[in-house]
Amino acid sequence: MMRLPKFAYLVPRTVGDAVKMMGDAGMEGQFVAGGTDLYPNMKRRQQTPRTVISVGRLAELSRIEGDGVSGLRIGAGVSLTDLVEHPVVNRDYPMVAAAARTISTPILRNMGTVGGNLLLDTRCNYYDQNYEWRRGINFCLKKDGDVCWVAPGSSKCWAVQSADLVPLMVAVGARARLVSTLGEREIDAAALYQDDGINYLRKRHDELLADIHLPPRDGWRATYKKLRRRGAFDFPVLGVAVRLDVEEGGGTVRGAKVILGGIAPAPLEIKEAQDALVGGALDEERMRGAAEACYVKARPLDNTDFVMNWRKQMTKPYVMRALEELRQAD
Repeated sequence: MMRLPKFAYLVPRTVGDAVKMMGDAGMEGQFVAGGTDLYPNMKRRQQTPRTVISVGRLAELSRIEGDGVSGLRIGAGVSLTDLVEHPVVNRDYPMVAAAARTISTPILRNMGTVGGNLLLDTRCNYYDQNYEWRRGINFCLKKDGDVCWVAPGSSKCWAVQSADLVPLMVAVGARARLVSTLGEREIDAAALYQDDGINYLRKRHDELLADIHLPPRDGWRATYKKLRRRGAFDFPVLGVAVRLDVEEGGGTVRGAKVILGGIAPAPLEIKEAQDALVGGALDEERMRGAAEACYVKARPLDNTDFVMNWRKQMTKPYVMRALEELRQAD
């Protein structure tokens, strides 16, 4: 049986209290909300904070405010179930509710939060094992070792960014608000992630993700498609998020974002696919050009479920499915 290590458990009453507690705890502290990622990691000794600061009961983080006209603010402590079921989210941002619905299972969505999914630890077959298993291979570069078993000749950790909300938030241009004892700042969702399986966030350790802001729905449309072995529970081995800005009447695509998840340490923007879509109607030729560009740029490694070459090949049909859905949304 895997047991949690010993730790101090603190329950702040406000966001201000929470960030002060983290400032006092330093690098030995860790925020927790639903705990569906942190606690299993602690049982496997991948993370061993001495102080755990629970933010799951903070009302400031549990609200959804706004609408499609003014934009939507989603608190980082909002449960995935509440996100899936919220009437304004389903009316004005149905692609967000649909993406959240693909995460894990209903029971875990009751516990897991929006912030937890956005800050999900990167994953790898050599990392997401119990302590004894990892010790048997002399650990790995991400934790306690000095070799990346996915690419032994590389000095970089290739653990994969596997959160379903991340590619979509990057594609739609969401912004994240971070709070610490030094104040607060707001950054683009894309700027929150970096291509490193160990240092995968551009968030300081002392910062708390307070909320995520979605832009107003001024004509853009978006969707998210997910490849996994089973129809529920599994993490994505490929995620495709697409946003299109389409002119009314003529149907010309004037802007596009195509983001791939589940294949690299950070969400991957495919600019060549975006260029293939912009400047004309969303026809078969442009869609196939975008799908081909994604196929060329996708380079999944052997660090998750399914054969990596097959995952690469599946990029084309999944991009086509996403684009076809958006084309039919006219």
